[in-house]
Amino acid sequence: MTLAQGSSIEGSNPILNIAIFSVFVVITLGVVIYVSRRKAAASASDFYTAGGGFSGAQNGIAISGDYLSAASFLGIAGAIALYGYDGFLYSIGFLVAWLVALLLVAELMRNTGKFTMGDVLAFRMRQRPVRAAAATSTLAVSFFYLLAQMAGAGGLVALLLDIRSTTGQSIVIAVVGAVMIAYVLIGGMRGTTWVQIIKAVLLIAGAGIMTLWVLSLYGFNLSSLMNDAVARAGQAGTKLLAPGAQYGASGTTRLDFVSLGLALVLGTAGLPHILMRFYTVPTAKEARRSVVWAIWLIGLFYLFTLVLGFGAGALVGPEAIRAAPGAANSAAPLLAYELGGTVLLGIIAAVAFATILAVVAGLTITASASFAHDIYVNVIKHGQVQDESTTEVKVARRTAVVIGIVAILGGILANGQNIAFLVALAFAVAASANLPTILYSLFWKRFNTQGALWSIYGGLAITLVLIIFSPVVSGKPVNPTTGRSASMLQGVDFHWFPLDNPGLVSIPLSFLLGYLGTVLSKEKSDTKRAAEMEVRSLTGAGAEKAVAH
Repeated sequence: MTLAQGSSIEGSNPILNIAIFSVFVVITLGVVIYVSRRKAAASASDFYTAGGGFSGAQNGIAISGDYLSAASFLGIAGAIALYGYDGFLYSIGFLVAWLVALLLVAELMRNTGKFTMGDVLAFRMRQRPVRAAAATSTLAVSFFYLLAQMAGAGGLVALLLDIRSTTGQSIVIAVVGAVMIAYVLIGGMRGTTWVQIIKAVLLIAGAGIMTLWVLSLYGFNLSSLMNDAVARAGQAGTKLLAPGAQYGASGTTRLDFVSLGLALVLGTAGLPHILMRFYTVPTAKEARRSVVWAIWLIGLFYLFTLVLGFGAGALVGPEAIRAAPGAANSAAPLLAYELGGTVLLGIIAAVAFATILAVVAGLTITASASFAHDIYVNVIKHGQVQDESTTEVKVARRTAVVIGIVAILGGILANGQNIAFLVALAFAVAASANLPTILYSLFWKRFNTQGALWSIYGGLAITLVLIIFSPVVSGKPVNPTTGRSASMLQGVDFHWFPLDNPGLVSIPLSFLLGYLGTVLSKEKSDTKRAAEMEVRSLTGAGAEKAVAH
């Protein structure tokens, strides 16, 4: 998502936007304080997973709140408005990803883990190296996802609140980070989950109201709406209802879409902040139920984006969208202003900010849990910690503060840059480093420590190298209208990898490295532990005991 600086959407009322956003922050902080007083997050189990006390329905709503970021709301609606069919393919990819999560990891992860991905991987392997690798991958995914969200907050400020100075945007990024840290420190996973539930309800309700509003203008006739969007687009309108408007220019762009789709579909099942949510329910059955809830809610939301995208194309027009600050990302706010004026635009602005807050809070608690549980307790202290639960929570709280500060500084440094590659990088790392290792651990009895290390570190290294030397970092041509390149670095070109997203290459290579690391290792797999893990993952036997412990 690239957001322009120095201007705002016409009709935006910064004071109203800030007021609505402040009301949301006050209410959600009140909820966090209330739930934390009801049951203090004193134990590691309560701080990380809310003691497994959420129902499948509650967790499913929270998962949708964790998953639907501002990029989903602003970016996909804009992509559909400008590119039609190709833009909607993003929605399809994000939704199909949940079927992979449901079928391959949700129930099995819940049965075999305790708090983090490292618990699953270390179940039948050498604890310290595998936990260190899992934590490294978790922190890498979380950091890039956090960076994208925090930088997006700065851009959204420029777009909707008319804060034009870099200093002003940096202050807002710091405020977002401070509120995020407060959510985590005060409420732990319990408070964070309720923030995500509230945000999910607001986002889906807001999108639903706008969807019904748009459809009512066309007599609830979707075909009429789409025809109007095609007519408004002029000569380019003929491409809206057919594939190829965005990714059909060449064989490379087609491969790029396949690569992006592969990363999105497989990356979701490896995102650490999504995986951690499976431990906030009491049973594997509830974990499965929560994913079903998430699929319905996320699917409904992405159907809304179809109407919102074509609605923006029909009522606002692609030329106005491209000319607005933030270009495609302005489509949903511009549509809100077209429908309901300043008030609805203010509400949509607040919902977008709420989205950022909820996502960064979930990422922060996941990253802090991984460091405290995997690195501090099990790697640094060898699992020998006096009063383990209390100490672990203290370390996790301090880590959350550090991660929050790093995210704020990173967001300030990345503010104004092209941050789309950061989101793609997070998904690509998750798909390349996390998912192969998880699947091998769950389904391949011979898989061992060396295979896990090769897969995680190899997948992480390959992904980072390919991204650094891809067109998203350098080498894209300069846009004659803006005078800027779409690449992150301007005026340089050192790219040699042709695709924007490395998933098409990095994911198969990571699976291959996991296989080669295993078969070339002299280490023998622990068949007894492998058999125990298989029984536990498929039946849930002993899972409740593992979580309570």
